[in-house]
Amino acid sequence: MSFFSTLHLSALRIASRRTYCIWVTQAQYFSSTPSKQDSTEYEEDIKNKILAASLPYVLELGWSKECLVRGAERVGYPGIAYGMFTHGAGDLVHYFNTSSNSKLKEILQQLQNEFSQKPVAPEKFVELAIQERLKLLVPYIHKWPQAIAIMSLPPNVPYSLAALLTMIDDICYYAGDRSVDFNWYMRRLGVAGVYKATELYLIQDKSEGNQQTWDFLRRRMEEAVQLYGIIRKSDIAGQGVKDVAKSVFVTARNMLGVSWNK
Repeated sequence: MSFFSTLHLSALRIASRRTYCIWVTQAQYFSSTPSKQDSTEYEEDIKNKILAASLPYVLELGWSKECLVRGAERVGYPGIAYGMFTHGAGDLVHYFNTSSNSKLKEILQQLQNEFSQKPVAPEKFVELAIQERLKLLVPYIHKWPQAIAIMSLPPNVPYSLAALLTMIDDICYYAGDRSVDFNWYMRRLGVAGVYKATELYLIQDKSEGNQQTWDFLRRRMEEAVQLYGIIRKSDIAGQGVKDVAKSVFVTARNMLGVSWNK
């Protein structure tokens, strides 16, 4: 057999394997799907299973396609199923952010119940909430700069923004901030700034129990409260600033379909 015939045969074998893997994946997706179940919801369920199974591999492989391959195989699908994720590792980071936000919401409800008998200042509640959310990053902190870089890519920015804004809105809501006015937008922008600054500080913190990060968070919250008071009393809080602050949230909401109604 000539060299070119061998090469051609190898190519056919590779193509056949790929076609088989795709066929097996599709068959697994749809063969057990109840006819009454929406196929889109079923596919999302499969994706979430793969993403959840992929997270344990992040510490070894980083936020990567390889994690998705391992995750798919872990739950019984061929590794080629990673092709379902159009944003690749960006989908994995986004899943981590949204699932962490869901965990945070449960924590916020618990904090609200704990403080119902003995209320704390809203800024203290916000500080505790940010700390709890950042603690969810700690197991992945050595790989988190990579996650930030991935979510900074243009196709992933909307998802990153959506996760951040929904998290901030939940924190402010459970802290007691319910009125939608100029102050509503300014408070949320302030909390977002404190969160992102503390997140970056956490990445390089080597202190025991990340105590330096929590001290940094407390100082940033104190500064944010002071700045908010200055803005309220000054001409800075004019229509222009109000429109800019509002547009940040309205644009994100319209672009991403994020609901702010509680």
